[in-house]
Amino acid sequence: MSLPVRMLHISDRHLSDMENNLWNGRFSPAAIEGWRAGAASVGVRYRGGHTRAYPKRSFEVASSEGTRHYNAELDDPSMIRNALSFWFLERIGLPSPSARHVLLALNGAPLGVYLEIEAVDADFFRRRELRASSLFYAVNDRADFGARPRASLLDGYERRFGGRAERERLRDLIAGLHRRRTPAQTAAYLASRLDIDNYLRWLAGAVLTGNYDGFDQNYAIFRNRSTGRWAMAPWDYEGTWGRNCFGKPVGADLVEIGGYNALTRKLLSDNTYRRRYKKLLRTLLGTAFTERTIMPRAEKLHREIAPYMRAERLARDAYAGFFDELRTIRQYIRDRRAVLLRDLKRL
Repeated sequence: MSLPVRMLHISDRHLSDMENNLWNGRFSPAAIEGWRAGAASVGVRYRGGHTRAYPKRSFEVASSEGTRHYNAELDDPSMIRNALSFWFLERIGLPSPSARHVLLALNGAPLGVYLEIEAVDADFFRRRELRASSLFYAVNDRADFGARPRASLLDGYERRFGGRAERERLRDLIAGLHRRRTPAQTAAYLASRLDIDNYLRWLAGAVLTGNYDGFDQNYAIFRNRSTGRWAMAPWDYEGTWGRNCFGKPVGADLVEIGGYNALTRKLLSDNTYRRRYKKLLRTLLGTAFTERTIMPRAEKLHREIAPYMRAERLARDAYAGFFDELRTIRQYIRDRRAVLLRDLKRL
C-alpha cells in the first residue's frame, strides 16, 4: 500500500524567514495539498526541541480544520516508535493522538517519510466528545509536580487554552498536593481533583514503553469540564521501546516501575492506590503488553514505510539498521516484561 502524499507550499520569502529564525515560533502563511480535495490555506512553523536544528526539519501545520504535526523522526532508526506508542496507549484506555506515516514534499521537492500526528488541542477533545476546560503542555522538566514557591509552580507548563482561573486551578492542584501530611489525606485530596484511573493508565503506559522523559515533561494535562478533575494525555513518545529520545539504545530497566514525578510518589504512598496500580500493571502485562499483541502492529508500521527508507537521503547510512529495529523492539518487550514482573513483587 502506498503512503499518502502531502504537498506543502511556502513562498521563498517566508521559507527564508523561517530558516533565519528557527526558534521564533511564528506561523508563516502556506498551503497544503493532500488533506482534502484541493489546497488548504494553513499556517506553518518548525517544531521540536533539539531536533529543530536538524537538516530534516519537523513542521507544525495549523488550519481551520485542525492542527497536525509532521515529525521527521530522525532520531528513531525505526521511525515507528511514536506511532506504535500512541496506538498502544489508545489500546490501554488513554486519549491518544492518531498518527500515520506520509510522504511530505516542500515546494515540489520530496522531503521523505514523515509521521503525521494529530495535535492535542481543542479539536482533539471535540473529536473525542471530551469536554475540556483547559489544556497545558509540560514543556520542560520543571513540570514534575514538585514543591517550590507558589509563583513558580507552573514554570514547566505552557497553557494552550483555558483562562486565568484554570491556571490557578492547576497551581492549586500542585500546591495542595504538598500541604497534605499523610498518605490518607493526600489520597482523599487527589480523589476529588484527579481522574485516578486515567492517571494510573498514563503512568503504566509511560512505564511499560520506557518513556524516561515523559514523567516530568512531554505530557499534556487537561481538566475535564464534566467531572472537574484533571487528566493526562500522551504527547511525545519517540524515546521508547528500547531507545532514548536521541535514538541511543537503553536498558529495559532504565525506567523505574513507579516513574519519577512528585504526584506519582504521593499517589503510590497510599496502599489502596498502590495496590490498584499493581493490579493494572499485572493485567496489562497479561494482555496489552505482550509480543503477541504488539509485534503485529509494529510489523505493519515497519512494512508500510520499508519501501521508502532506501530513498531517505539523511538516513541512508542507517538503512540496514532500520531492518534490525523490529528485533530491538521485540527484545525490549521481552526484557521489560521480565523487569516489571520482578519489580512488581517489591512495589
